[in-house]
Amino acid sequence: MAVDVKKLIGAINPSVYCDEERDKAGKKLSSIVSDIAKKEGYLKAAAKVKLKESDMIDVKDEQFKKGAFSLLGLKYPMEKHEISYDATSQSLEQIYFWILDSVNKDYGESEKLIDNFVASPGSGHFAEMSRRSTILQDEAMKIFGTINTVIRSVLNLIYDLKEFKLRLSEYENLKSKDKRVKNSALLSLKQIWLDSVDIKRQTSSIKGFAQNFDYVTIIDAFMTAGSSEDVEKLDLNDRVKKILQQRLPEFLKWTEESEKELNKRFEIEKIYLKSQVNSLRLYSRWLKPLLRSARSLEQNMNSNSSLVNFFNTSLFELVLLGKGRYDPKDDVSRDELPKVFLNLKTRKYTPIVLVELSFRSIPDKVDQRGGYMFRGRADISFSSFALNEDELSVLKQEIEKDDMGDVLKLIMGSTSDSLDQINSDIENLIGGKDQGKKENKEESGDVNPFSALFSGFKKEDKAEKKDLSKGIPGDSEYEKVLRSQAILGARFSCEKLYSAFKKSYGWPTI
Repeated sequence: MAVDVKKLIGAINPSVYCDEERDKAGKKLSSIVSDIAKKEGYLKAAAKVKLKESDMIDVKDEQFKKGAFSLLGLKYPMEKHEISYDATSQSLEQIYFWILDSVNKDYGESEKLIDNFVASPGSGHFAEMSRRSTILQDEAMKIFGTINTVIRSVLNLIYDLKEFKLRLSEYENLKSKDKRVKNSALLSLKQIWLDSVDIKRQTSSIKGFAQNFDYVTIIDAFMTAGSSEDVEKLDLNDRVKKILQQRLPEFLKWTEESEKELNKRFEIEKIYLKSQVNSLRLYSRWLKPLLRSARSLEQNMNSNSSLVNFFNTSLFELVLLGKGRYDPKDDVSRDELPKVFLNLKTRKYTPIVLVELSFRSIPDKVDQRGGYMFRGRADISFSSFALNEDELSVLKQEIEKDDMGDVLKLIMGSTSDSLDQINSDIENLIGGKDQGKKENKEESGDVNPFSALFSGFKKEDKAEKKDLSKGIPGDSEYEKVLRSQAILGARFSCEKLYSAFKKSYGWPTI
């Protein structure tokens, strides 16, 4: 496991869960951890954490004797139980699912935080997992190739549409009531006509006459004149006037027709861009489950001496988080807290249990389709904590960062800014931001195909997130009482879960 979740919790709230030992300079460990977290992040700080010892207490009895305002939970913040079980004649799945069902029943909600495995290179389980992983990777790379082709097409369409937009803006300006704007647009269009249309006549073009026949005034005259009447008013050679009287109507006709054609081409290209974006979104939807599955089959656990190359052995690490419920109303109804706590605006505090399972298994192939049954040894740890909503949010983010950070860096690199820019261009070109949002609601999909491509590694959270970049605010005096009560509830539930597990196997309990 890359990160110890218990120590990560200690790094998130060192004042409650960190041991109070001091260094040689007399500085508390909680302060050291807090400083590292602010400068280098919680994952770095977790390596320095030493948790408080778990003291055995009768939660209900002590709580009755001392009351809520004694802050008993802050003095004894953790409940911890460990057990090892050799189940060589029993499936390890039975242990995990019993714990999972019990956590869901007693706590109401569970979440798998970590799921890692590693197999001996010489085992059949290793060969099977490698084969499946290779198939998924090959399929993912094929779709990646198609996606790259579509992205190139999208980029080319964006640049083409931008050019069309610039050209069409000149036609819009030509209709302006502002004479300066109108004249500027007219000059721009004349230059385009000279460079792209008239130039095809070669020596008989206006530029050709100027270069080959010394009609040096013909270009300036063409740029100045707005109509045949204007040409007559100019002090020019008759031959030059005749050429301009022929070319000016051509230019004016071209202006009219080219605007229509450009608008048609612009709309066609927009439709094609929408089609390519939808294709990209579809390919992204196909790719995401492949990437997630391939990631799940990676052997990303550190091996140890239990893993012998040619033994039929696999190691598993699972961390299960059970989230309970603490409501101050219940304590008020039992007269453990005064009624003032009913109207306080405080953060919610959640009792949690952390179940860490470490399996050393002997995989048995049970069918020809690649199904395995796992027997072996289970090391199980039950730990209790109480966290507020801010701490839970940070805990989840840090675990995801630790688990998926390398993958995201590998795929996305430093392209986030450029992808955002491309998405902005797409929104502007295919109808603007407002229209994009409307289509987003109607189609139930993201307008941005690039964000859709990489969202497989992130869980969408549409709720507004708090800014916790500067650290999590400490508990108020009232919140300390609530945390203490939530801790005691978490300790009681943790001990209950541990005892129930032992009873299910007929083992003695306290």
